[in-house]
Parts: sequence; C-alpha cells; structure tokens
Amino acid sequence: MGHLKLIPSKQFKIQTIFTLFTLLLIMILTRGSHLLTSISLPDASFALFLIGGMVLKKPKWFISLFAASVIIDLIALSINPTDQIPINLGYLGLFPSYGIMWLIGLYVSKKKDILKFAIFSAFGTFVSFMISTQTYYLLSNKFPGITFQESIQTGWEYFPHSFIYTMSYLMTYWGIQSLLKRQFFSQKATAL
Repeated sequence: MGHLKLIPSKQFKIQTIFTLFTLLLIMILTRGSHLLTSISLPDASFALFLIGGMVLKKPKWFISLFAASVIIDLIALSINPTDQIPINLGYLGLFPSYGIMWLIGLYVSKKKDILKFAIFSAFGTFVSFMISTQTYYLLSNKFPGITFQESIQTGWEYFPHSFIYTMSYLMTYWGIQSLLKRQFFSQKATAL
C-alpha cells in the first residue's frame, strides 16, 4: 500500500516533460555557441526535431522546441554579439526545416524498421539542409543580388558535416531507445 502507483495519463505527462527537458538540455549543449561549455559540440537541432516528432508528436511541443531554439540563439547573441547566428529574414527558413524533421519523426514513429528510419532521416536531413541554407542565402541580405541559381551552388561545403552529425545523433538515439525498449520488455516478460 505504501507504493505510489502512477495512473497512465500522469505517467505519460511525466514522460513527456522528461523528454522535452532532455531535448532542451541537448539543444542547449549543442547550439548557441555552447553557452555552458567551451567544448564545441556539433549542432543537434535537426536530429532533436525529428526525435521530438517521434516522441512528443503534438504541435504544441514543436512550437515549444522551436521557441526554445530561438531563445537559445538570442541569448548566445547577447552574450557574444560576434557570433555568426543569422537572426534575420533568412532565419525564418528554420521553421519549415525543423517542421519537416518533426513530420518525418511523426511518420517514422509508426515504423519499427531501422532501414526506413535511416532512409527517411537522411532524406529529411537533406531537404531541411537545403531549405535552411537556401533561405539563408536568398533572404538574409548578407549576399545582395544573389540569384536562386547561384544560391543553389553555394553552401554545399557545410552539408557533409551537417549530414554526418545529424545522422550520428539519430543513429545513437535509435540504438539507445532500442536497447532501453529491449531491456524494459525483457524485464517485464521475466517478471510475469
């Protein structure tokens, strides 16, 4: 009788808050010119939005995570104004970029296949990179007079790093959550 039993909806809320907190912590550690550490960890934003779509699902959590990313960037800029964070019209391209990753997360959350997860993650990373890069070059006013054709040929030197980091984060997530699920289900089965 002394044991606290959580009702399913309360347990779900606790899991949701824990997941959001974890995603926010990772975002703080990997974004905003590393406010907490001098170690430069690669940006995990694309991966975090895909994971958010998989786990949190609801649009309100997407908006919350997006708002947090903007706040982190603004804080980083206020601490170090020389940072290269482009807060301008081109910054708006992050909204559809992150939205695509979130939607792909929603889609792959229904799949249990690592190959589909990897393929859709890679596709989402490519499309999101294209959108965020093109909106930066075309809308930021840092490149006056640049044409769409010129912008398509620009920025690709950053793609390999962005792709490798995002896919590394996502494959790490897949491995960890697979191990945890396997561990949880094997303990539950043994207890029965």
